[in-house]
Amino acid sequence: MKSLSPAERYALSRQQQRQPRLQEFAAGLSFDLDPFQRAACAALDDGRSVLVAAPTGAGKTVVAEFAVYLAMQSGDQKVFYTTPIKALSNQKYQEFVDTWGARNVGLLTGDTNINSGARIVVMTTEVLRNMLYADSPLLDRLAYVVMDEVHYLADRFRGAVWEEVIIHLPEAVRLVSLSATVSNAEEFGDWLQAVRGETDVIVSEQRPVPLEQHVLVGAKLVDLFDSSGQAATHRVNPELQRLARAGGRSIQGRSQRGRRGSDRGRFHGPGGGLGGGRAERPEVVELLRGKHLLPAIVFIFSRAGCDQAVRQVLRSGIRLTDAVERDEIRAIVEERARMLRDEDLAVLGYWEWLEGLQRGVAAHHAGMLPTFKEVVEDLFQRKLLKVVFATETLALGVNMPARSVVLEKLEKFNGEARVPITPGEYTQLTGRAGRRGIDVEGHSVIQWVDGLDPESVASLASRRSYPLNSSFNPTYNMAVNLVDQFGRERTRQVLELSFAQFQADRAVVDLARTLRKQEESMAGYEQAMRCHLGDFGEYFSIRRRIGELERQQAKGNPTHAQRERMQRELAAERKRLRAHPCHGCAEREQHARWAERWWRLKRDHDDLSRQIRTRTGQVAKRFDRVAEVLQELGYLESDGRGGLASTAAGRTLKRIYGERDLLVAESLRRGLWDRLDVPSIAAMAVALVYEPRRDERGMQFRLPKGPFREAFERTTDAWSELDDVERDHRLPGSEQPSPALASAMHAWARGVGLGAILADTELAAGDFVRLAKQVIDLLDQVSIVAEAELGATARAAIDAVRRGVVAYGAAA
Repeated sequence: MKSLSPAERYALSRQQQRQPRLQEFAAGLSFDLDPFQRAACAALDDGRSVLVAAPTGAGKTVVAEFAVYLAMQSGDQKVFYTTPIKALSNQKYQEFVDTWGARNVGLLTGDTNINSGARIVVMTTEVLRNMLYADSPLLDRLAYVVMDEVHYLADRFRGAVWEEVIIHLPEAVRLVSLSATVSNAEEFGDWLQAVRGETDVIVSEQRPVPLEQHVLVGAKLVDLFDSSGQAATHRVNPELQRLARAGGRSIQGRSQRGRRGSDRGRFHGPGGGLGGGRAERPEVVELLRGKHLLPAIVFIFSRAGCDQAVRQVLRSGIRLTDAVERDEIRAIVEERARMLRDEDLAVLGYWEWLEGLQRGVAAHHAGMLPTFKEVVEDLFQRKLLKVVFATETLALGVNMPARSVVLEKLEKFNGEARVPITPGEYTQLTGRAGRRGIDVEGHSVIQWVDGLDPESVASLASRRSYPLNSSFNPTYNMAVNLVDQFGRERTRQVLELSFAQFQADRAVVDLARTLRKQEESMAGYEQAMRCHLGDFGEYFSIRRRIGELERQQAKGNPTHAQRERMQRELAAERKRLRAHPCHGCAEREQHARWAERWWRLKRDHDDLSRQIRTRTGQVAKRFDRVAEVLQELGYLESDGRGGLASTAAGRTLKRIYGERDLLVAESLRRGLWDRLDVPSIAAMAVALVYEPRRDERGMQFRLPKGPFREAFERTTDAWSELDDVERDHRLPGSEQPSPALASAMHAWARGVGLGAILADTELAAGDFVRLAKQVIDLLDQVSIVAEAELGATARAAIDAVRRGVVAYGAAA
């Protein structure tokens, strides 16, 4: 250990005296705090907020745990821990229960309410946003809020919620923001400082477990980087470059010869082979096992691909567990699945799933029953599962580190086309490789595909971060809540505090700097084109008009009348040109060259000026349009003092959250759903929350019998009217409600079995459960704000939908 000078010993002693709570907290850990963890905890101990940006697995959550420790040491303070997904909320809840006891910990995820008055409450970010707007008494004594995975703020659909929370939290609350490594952490930190007060930005790009990166060509792992200078230069391995030029043929040949000699006939399913030097999935698993690189996560950007991979490995006969592990797996699974009905087990593929688990292999994707996903996560954390084939959703915060991560491809389908994964996505995915305290190093493995460019892969792998850009946009619900809380003018000021406007203003500063440089250059050009005989700018504009007319005449096929008109105008302009004083200037062409530069720069200058005008105050302008729609429809009204106030309808809208907030409020106000029965209100809810696939738009669907049909038709008419009003106010409008799954949800609410529902909809079990929970969430809102009879119907519908696998699946 390095010896300290007297001055350093004194400084360390002073720090320990100042921060005894940090020393006590650190003493209780089984590991030493890293410098970034210590710096972030020290900032919290000094009463400041922190933004911590560090790689996956670096130990950011230790900072959050210290915030919990500080709150619990205080005697009565509270801490909220927010996460972007319910699965992560459930995981964090259990961890805090293990540490602090069930009496001190609560969980709020929209469909789960456990001990909400506890001093430590884990929740989804939307729940906290709703509490802030409702001025919930649960906010009393709140001292710290942890925002885990705060880079979700860039999410196109849900990102605005993070900004709403950050802006509206009481001033005294300290914020602990935990983010992946983003390239503009300082910019985000500057914004946090502006809206939250003192905030320390702590960035670490150091992985706790070094990452070795490889490309799998045939049966050979080839290092991606030249081992002689990997860390410093990220120089591509020359051997890999040679293989790329050869198209992987040399490795392919060796692997095929080796296969013929030793493991003849194994692992060759349909569509397999080693063409292009690519190993099949069972071969990859055996190779990883042989090189002691298990447990592994294999990322396949397709649900069907994940399920197919498990089947391929099982067909090959591979078994990765011993008898003791298999018994433990079976006991855990049977305990977790005992509440499932026997008739649902076959529908859910339970027996095949259990067989895979017992052999150490599983899939993990959003189409699985939430409980099945939780079991996979639990078994992997217990080191009982050895290989998980997963979609990229696994990279979104759930704690499942592995020794190695395999990427089958470096591109994915984004809903419209196949696109390359970004450096940020690559970092998130490979961040799972390397278990702190277990592995000396992690390994990422990219499978060879024809046309693979090692330089591109190296560029992707060496760029560790990605930019965090705001997706904030004022919604109808947000506008009514803010107007009620602050009034119109103060609301505009609040919205100007958003990260979206902060980034726009930053961009405007850069644009304005460019604009000033352009104006300086234009002034120079103007001086250079000045003519002692007259106004050369005027003269040059005549020349430009002549050139424009000549181009028009040469282009297309003008009519005789058009040609005559252009000829007359050309003759007049040429006459003006010859008569202009500058026409006789000896330096005319030299002036003209400077004038041409001035005109080109003027055009760019005008474009830039327009950009600045559109960016300045863009968030407040959007709010103004939203407010105009709400005023026209009667949700907001003039308060008589030049401001706005909410009406009775507006106060209903305040409590409706989601993409369809205005349509739901308008349907309730018009009484469009008053005659609906229990199955029909459930069907209506699914029509509003379901996002149809592209191939379903415009299709005709079978609708439930009874009162649903008329109510849906009238709701669609209301949507059409709202859409017209939105577009009149230069807002983008919304997607038409889709009845694609209305019959299925109607049947489910009537008690039809799971098998029939999944067969009718072709939905995966996980998708159906997630959709049903969205239906329950909307019905819950309706039950609170609707008139008594409809409210009672909505409550009954919640009970009708929350049954079987929907009631059993705790996470979504």
